[in-house]
Amino acid sequence: MLENLGLFGLFLGCILSATIIPFSSEALVTGATLLDYNLWTIAIIAGIGNTIGGMISFGMGWLCKWEWLEKYFKVKREKLEKVHNRVEKYGCAAALLTWLPIIGDIIAIAMGFLRMNPYITVVLMFVGKFARYLAIVGIMNWAFM
Repeated sequence: MLENLGLFGLFLGCILSATIIPFSSEALVTGATLLDYNLWTIAIIAGIGNTIGGMISFGMGWLCKWEWLEKYFKVKREKLEKVHNRVEKYGCAAALLTWLPIIGDIIAIAMGFLRMNPYITVVLMFVGKFARYLAIVGIMNWAFM
């Protein structure tokens, strides 16, 4: 897939992987690295795409009600309350952790639900996601190049 779509495919895949759709952006980033795309370009495109996906989750949280989160996203209320309390405690800084598998989507949704500042959230979300992709391409470059 990535060979045919190139960096645009990487961008789209990273958007999808940051939403509630289970998808691995790490595999796409690894593939792009092995295809010899520029490492900085990969990290930036993946970071921007994944941030857009994260902000989609944030927006879903902004529009949601507790009942919808439980019913449609199949997230248990106890887990929602636990994440809600932690996100509330750390505020917008929690956006730095939205890159985490599984829990990252829940953090983004919780931040939207709590109506965190979207401008600060998007910047911190990008910083966290970009740092992760930069680490991945760095490791791939070191290991295979």
